[in-house]
Amino acid sequence: MRKTTAAALFVGLFGSAAAAWAVAWAPPPIVSPPPIVSPPPLQAAPSIEVTSRAQVEKQSIVDGRPVLRLLPANRVVAGDLVVYTLEVRNAGTAVASAVAFTSPIPRHLRYLPNSAVGPGAEVSFSVDGGQSYDAPARLTVRGADGKPRPADAADYTDIRWVLKDPLQPGSVAYARYLAMLR
Repeated sequence: MRKTTAAALFVGLFGSAAAAWAVAWAPPPIVSPPPIVSPPPLQAAPSIEVTSRAQVEKQSIVDGRPVLRLLPANRVVAGDLVVYTLEVRNAGTAVASAVAFTSPIPRHLRYLPNSAVGPGAEVSFSVDGGQSYDAPARLTVRGADGKPRPADAADYTDIRWVLKDPLQPGSVAYARYLAMLR
């Protein structure tokens, strides 16, 4: 039994000229209309507000008992412990993700090791004026001899906190660190 192709059948029925036309002619491509894309719904952007407050610890005696108070750091003297508190507020109407905020350490103060805290935040430090941040164990500075050495807390210039969880609208996060007069 002989197999007959569609092209051979076409030539047999309509002749070779018609077969050539059929091969050369192709139906126009089917063009679908572009999909209808709706613009994304408008969302309010989160509005992050950061305020910083510097206070000094002052001890006094009340009713014969020592009381530790935090007072505004209007005047800092040698030996004063300065407590910096940062309040981070989502004043917007949308959830804020990956919120990061920084605080420069004033030049006349020295950061106290291991005092930077922020519940639910990762804390990192800078030794180059806030150009880059990293964990304390990975920070280096140039020593007096010009060679790299591990950075210590006195070398830190800035602190950065990155919240691990989104900050809901109207919510507040707090961070704190301690410093002393150089």
